Amino acid sequence: MKPVCYTALVTPFSDEGVDYEGLERLCDFQIENGISGILAVGTTGESPTLSWEEHGRVIGKIAEKSHHRCTCIAGTGSNNSKECLAACEHAAQAGVDAVLLVDPYYNGPSSLEIRREYVEPVARRFPELSIIPYVIPGRTGAQLLPEDLAILFAAYPNVGTVKEATGNLDNMRRTRECCGADYTILSGDDGLTYEMMTDPMIGAAGVISVLSNIVPGALTRMVKMIAEGARDEAARLRAALDPLFGLVTVKTREMTPYGEVVFRARNPLAIKSVMALLGMPSGGCRPPLGKLTVNALNNVVDTVSGVYESNPEFFEPLETFFGVNVKERLSNTAHRQGLFYERY
Repeated sequence: MKPVCYTALVTPFSDEGVDYEGLERLCDFQIENGISGILAVGTTGESPTLSWEEHGRVIGKIAEKSHHRCTCIAGTGSNNSKECLAACEHAAQAGVDAVLLVDPYYNGPSSLEIRREYVEPVARRFPELSIIPYVIPGRTGAQLLPEDLAILFAAYPNVGTVKEATGNLDNMRRTRECCGADYTILSGDDGLTYEMMTDPMIGAAGVISVLSNIVPGALTRMVKMIAEGARDEAARLRAALDPLFGLVTVKTREMTPYGEVVFRARNPLAIKSVMALLGMPSGGCRPPLGKLTVNALNNVVDTVSGVYESNPEFFEPLETFFGVNVKERLSNTAHRQGLFYERY
């Protein structure tokens, strides 16, 4: 099974809307640094806050940039099957290779319903596309179970991959048990990729990564090393990258007039903040996502600075491509303006 490292690409914004020029630069950066493919408008790409016109145009741009260069996956999932089918139709016309279907959120159908009323209609209508269920119950409140993944794979060969973000290794092992050796399991959690790929009862083929927005070369190398059996070298690289994996969700304790509370910045807020800080096309997040607190931003800067000091080579491709000095960007507080709330 060929190892893969896909990037769940952020959607850069400007005051005018989507920054399409910046989007193209991000695609080129990823492809030039060896990424296997790009996921357009996943959760990291802020799909919930894109209009359908923007959604379609972003997919079209990334499909065009990816053509004959790497795989293009389009996030077309919804909690409305009719809406999902329409999005898949547009993605297919744009020339994508695969579509990612997140489990329906909020209305929370059963696994049986997800299979029969959501994934199967897409698989039947688009046999030429690879259909990738995205199982992340912590976000959706629903879960397509390993048994139903196996039923899908037996009936529809184009549903032969899952993005696994349950955080439950036993669930992943059950998926392999049910679906067999020819089924592709992809990590949906950067921090678990090494464990998922090296566990013989899971045998993941790679990752759909958030951190590869910043360090695509390092993530790609780690995946390749694991696949080639260079476990010790891969483990050292994984340990060096480990602090960055914590940026997917950043938690701090903040004081309010009524006592202490926990602030939690969920993906992609911290990643986009780092990208803006380092001079990459990013822009802020769209509401209701907003900004980091001062404490959270300081934690993020300290984390990235520590990794940079230990492994500056991780950031050399970024510096070269975007023409920035990472050390200066991290140390100069002027670059932090607008990235945090002045007070809680």
